[in-house]
Amino acid sequence: MRTMSSLKGRLLVASPALVDPNFRRTVVLVAEHTEDGGAMGVVLSRPSEAQVAEAAPMLEPLVEPGAVVHVGGPVEPGAVLVVAEFDDPDDAAAVVFDGVGFMSGDSEPEDVAAATRRARIFVGYAGWSPGQLEAELEEESWLVLDPEPSDVFAPDAEDLWSSVLARQGGTLSLLARMPPDPSMN
Repeated sequence: MRTMSSLKGRLLVASPALVDPNFRRTVVLVAEHTEDGGAMGVVLSRPSEAQVAEAAPMLEPLVEPGAVVHVGGPVEPGAVLVVAEFDDPDDAAAVVFDGVGFMSGDSEPEDVAAATRRARIFVGYAGWSPGQLEAELEEESWLVLDPEPSDVFAPDAEDLWSSVLARQGGTLSLLARMPPDPSMN
């Protein structure tokens, strides 16, 4: 297997070949990717019905009123992660790209709210053991694309898969219009 450069800060967009229900038609922001440690990211396209105010009231100052918690992936569904767009990237516990990064677990939400433009709350994350993501890429399960900060905070997260593909142009924009169940076409 060939060695590849880190995909940290890139989007993984599920190809139609990916049928795993955890990742079908998802967009994942890769937060970490190393040869020895595998990869970790958050699914950007799975909003839940749980409102932040009810599920994690202490984090409510970070988000708009009525914001919902997003399902970041199937790994550690009890883990809460906050991804924010920081005014000063040095305030992030870990920067992923363009000032977008993770809130430190010991930060005060009010302080983070004052230092960020916007934030999103995730439960769980996506994870790959060393070599696993590379194998999935060789199977063409994922398209690797560049993110925009607005992808992380898209108000219509459930439509993110289509919108990210549509902006690519060409055949990917055609793929964006594919119905969830092609047999219904």
